[in-house]
Amino acid sequence: MGGQDDDGQAQAIAARLMQRLDLLADCTDTPGHGLSRLFLSPAHRRAVDLVGGWMREAGLSVRMDAAASLIGELAGPTPGVPVLLVGSHLDSVRDGGRFDGNLGVLGGLAALELLHARGVVLPFGVLLLAFGDEEGVRFPVTLTGSRALAGTLDIERQLAATDADGISLAEALSAFDGDPDGLSTARIAGPVLGFVELHIEQGPVLEQAGLALGIVTAINGAGRYRLLVEGEAGHAGTVPMASRRDALAAAAEMLVAIRRIALGLQDVTATIGRIEVQPGAVNVIPGQAMFTLDLRAPLDTDRTKAWNAIRADIGAIAQAHGVRLAIEPVHDAPAAPCDTALQSRLEQACAAEGVATRRLPSGAGHDAMAMASLCPIAMLFVRCKGGISHTPAEAIQAGDAALGVRVLARLLQSWIPDRSAQVSRW
Repeated sequence: MGGQDDDGQAQAIAARLMQRLDLLADCTDTPGHGLSRLFLSPAHRRAVDLVGGWMREAGLSVRMDAAASLIGELAGPTPGVPVLLVGSHLDSVRDGGRFDGNLGVLGGLAALELLHARGVVLPFGVLLLAFGDEEGVRFPVTLTGSRALAGTLDIERQLAATDADGISLAEALSAFDGDPDGLSTARIAGPVLGFVELHIEQGPVLEQAGLALGIVTAINGAGRYRLLVEGEAGHAGTVPMASRRDALAAAAEMLVAIRRIALGLQDVTATIGRIEVQPGAVNVIPGQAMFTLDLRAPLDTDRTKAWNAIRADIGAIAQAHGVRLAIEPVHDAPAAPCDTALQSRLEQACAAEGVATRRLPSGAGHDAMAMASLCPIAMLFVRCKGGISHTPAEAIQAGDAALGVRVLARLLQSWIPDRSAQVSRW
């Protein structure tokens, strides 16, 4: 690999990648107001048609599965050989950015085009995947496509979910030419080498370190809680400070304690995203305070350690203030470790391209979390400007995207048959 001709091919393919990302951003349900491409929406249909056309131009056979995931297949040299899964998602949040998810789909396509331009024949098949429900915005469920492919979808619950207009996912899927009755057959059959996802970092770590690429060690597990602090409301002017059972004052101390605990533990994040106070009058002591906690870590043991410390501290604070504390767990997703062997292979591919990198966890969720139950997973991060994501300001450098494509292509090309046979049994 390498040489002047190869550099020219890579640059041309990277330029086409950026052009395609711009064109794909036009597939939105809110033209002129940022990218909003919700699952099974008209914009999602346009995106599937557009990307499917590019897949066909690259020589892939294209189909849509029962869960409306777009699949471009590069067949292996002989029937029955293992397949490698590459891709990401096409849906977006409301008023989102053009690179989240889309880079992984079109970057995977660009890597296959680069290998074709080099005349490389892979000893395995490749499925280029474009999932449609990673964000979970339209329906109160998520990862429909990747869970269906992995065979872990809670089909009845998923299909019964309804959007803000009362349309069920089953109804929307049928209208999209998906197959609600066929979701149980969407699981991929045959030996699978692994799943590789190219993605923007969605955080500031790589940019702050001056690095274009990062290798993901794990996708953080996440726990979410609703915490209710109940004290006693009273007159703001007549109840002495020492006699109060102020729910907000207690909650405020709890928030400080939660931040302190998270700062003291490596790679743990704790976020208070919402707080509500009752009765909410300027001259009334708060009798009730409710806040939410989002707690994440790349190791579930670290998240458990953090939660145990938080629970002990906020319990002591509640007792000191004479208030009642009720804790309601509302979400729990285990961490998804990335395969150590694939991390090393990505690291070697980066080194071969002369790219300095680092390993880091992902604080955001990804389709790779669902795929981890099916096969080994790996993720390659591309830095994003300011660490900003999920907004129209989301931006990456063309040169960084090109490096990501080159590394992904090198990873695919370096997969030797003996190693492939071993990985396919994992």
